[in-house]
Amino acid sequence: MASTQLVWFRQDLRTKDHPALRAAAECGPVLGLYVLDDETPGKWKPGGASRWWLHHSLAALADELEALGSALILRRGRSAEVVRKVASEVKAGGIHANRHYEPWWREAECEKGDFVILHDGDVLHEPSDIRSGTNKPFKIYGPYYRALHEHFPPPAPLPAPRLSRPDKLPPSDRLESWKLLPTSPDWAGGFAEWEPGEKGAARRLRHFVDHAGDYAGKRDLPAVDSTSRLSPHLHHGEITPRQVWHALGRRGGDKFHRELAWRDFSRHIILSDPELGERSQRPLGLKTRSGKAADADFRAWTRGQTGYPLVDAGMRQLWQSGWMHNRARLVTASFLIKHLLIDWWRGEEWFWDCLVDADYANNSQNWQWVAGTGFDSQPFYRIMAPLTQSEKFDAADYIRRWVPELARLSDADIHDPWGRGAAPAGYAKPLIGHREGRERALDAFAKRGK
Repeated sequence: MASTQLVWFRQDLRTKDHPALRAAAECGPVLGLYVLDDETPGKWKPGGASRWWLHHSLAALADELEALGSALILRRGRSAEVVRKVASEVKAGGIHANRHYEPWWREAECEKGDFVILHDGDVLHEPSDIRSGTNKPFKIYGPYYRALHEHFPPPAPLPAPRLSRPDKLPPSDRLESWKLLPTSPDWAGGFAEWEPGEKGAARRLRHFVDHAGDYAGKRDLPAVDSTSRLSPHLHHGEITPRQVWHALGRRGGDKFHRELAWRDFSRHIILSDPELGERSQRPLGLKTRSGKAADADFRAWTRGQTGYPLVDAGMRQLWQSGWMHNRARLVTASFLIKHLLIDWWRGEEWFWDCLVDADYANNSQNWQWVAGTGFDSQPFYRIMAPLTQSEKFDAADYIRRWVPELARLSDADIHDPWGRGAAPAGYAKPLIGHREGRERALDAFAKRGK
């Protein structure tokens, strides 16, 4: 009989378009393994919102594998040690895994020597293959995208394989024993709109394909929300970029293809700069704020109590639903970094804990883009005006949904209730005026390094 093949699942919680699973199935009986590893990632272990998603996604994956004829084993501990231990228990003839790019996964793959058969399949095209004319990694997105474009279309997605499993299964943890779901209190009540798992990802994709024609023109309108909402499914690997690419064809236009490519680019960046989430790529030498006053402003920002309606709506949407509209992400991040003059990494860490799509490469790259500290980023002195942004992108109904104390204000008043003299009792006063915040930021930029 063929030996058991172990498939180590990580951020690839699916059965379709899964090269490692398909390769294992061609070699013998298959056993899936997921290790809850809070040690190897260190501070980058899954945050609270991601753990909620992980619980439901693992439950869905176990059902999918069972339906295909295999099983999922759950263990907890340091990945490199646990994978080896389970492989020994089942006398595995091979350990298969899809390639990931986060520094802790690469560490786990190589610890104590190469022991995992790695397969490509998490991206449109492997980032390490996309090189400049001088055979160096790209640092700027435009040239990277043009080089990536030469490899389009990406490979066609793989169907789910037929599986068999070994006669005897090793012990497995109970998913409930991991206590990934919040209890006291259960703050995830607003997460009900999400459907984690491969089937949920497929349904979300079908919905987006039907409405993809609206994406380019309406993606920046928070009240309309023509975004795909595929980001948590992509992060947890319930669907792949190439599945999305092939399902869309040209319906999403070049704009959405570029968004998928930005995800690849972020992984390209962390291959050459694994500490992207830890330090600025281009330190500005800026004197940022710290101490009690800055901490109080940071708390107000996290709670959606800044006195800027679009900022507050975005931060409350994040807390209640585990997700935030892309335009609001840009505005809230800019407000923290520039109006409040607080280090970008504090916002990055908050998002890491609160986002169901908290992705090391994307989250870090995007924060550094706003902060002006990334290799490819907007300049620090480009400061978003949250009041103007709110009106320009017609955020009135978005604000009404997430900041209910402003729900009765007119479209004319709701973007700037304090400036219009229409702020209701109880709504937070602005932490700082826009002009004052802008001038303070520009002054700090002018004095950087002094």
